Amino acid sequence: MTIVVHHLERSRSLRVLWLLHELGLPHEIRRYRRDNSTYLAPPGLKQVHPLGKAPVITVDGQPIAETGAIVEYLIEQAGGRLGPPADDAGRMRYRHFLHYAEGSLMSALIVIFALHQVGPEAMTVMDRRQRMLAEHLDWLESELQTRDWFAGDSFTAADVMMSFPLEVATVRGGLDASRPRLMAFLERVHSRPAYIAAVAEAADPQR
Repeated sequence: MTIVVHHLERSRSLRVLWLLHELGLPHEIRRYRRDNSTYLAPPGLKQVHPLGKAPVITVDGQPIAETGAIVEYLIEQAGGRLGPPADDAGRMRYRHFLHYAEGSLMSALIVIFALHQVGPEAMTVMDRRQRMLAEHLDWLESELQTRDWFAGDSFTAADVMMSFPLEVATVRGGLDASRPRLMAFLERVHSRPAYIAAVAEAADPQR
């Protein structure tokens, strides 16, 4: 089995590389650069998957797209490592955060990023969206009150999924030191050897 990560710079696909390193699964990487003027993915990604989006992997030439689907596939290939905890509550938290990351949290952040591009006329909507996002962040902060990881006491793929939207939230979502548990979560994530290895692998040697 040959897993190829089609890595688009500055994208969600870093999580896929990171999980592969966490699981110790052999893989190859093909790097793609964004267009300097439009910031869009290059046409070459459409040769991998018709939508031309990242993340996407190919397994023996067969494409698998969408972060959540890729994560679930890789967990299966690793025999369930970093999958849901054994207890019922942990399994429910795992499934929730695995899908909440892209379903609710990331969609809220994307709206805010889009409104930033519109300008001052969008400020009323922006303020309302920022308040809604603050509710998400406050709830997430409370979720880490008694544990270090989102599904329970141990690191799982749910934490891999949650990392990207929280990183985005530190840029324009208002996540800062006022929510110390979330910031500490990101510090733990960024200090993991597999994460560090993934960042190094993702780096474009020509940049």
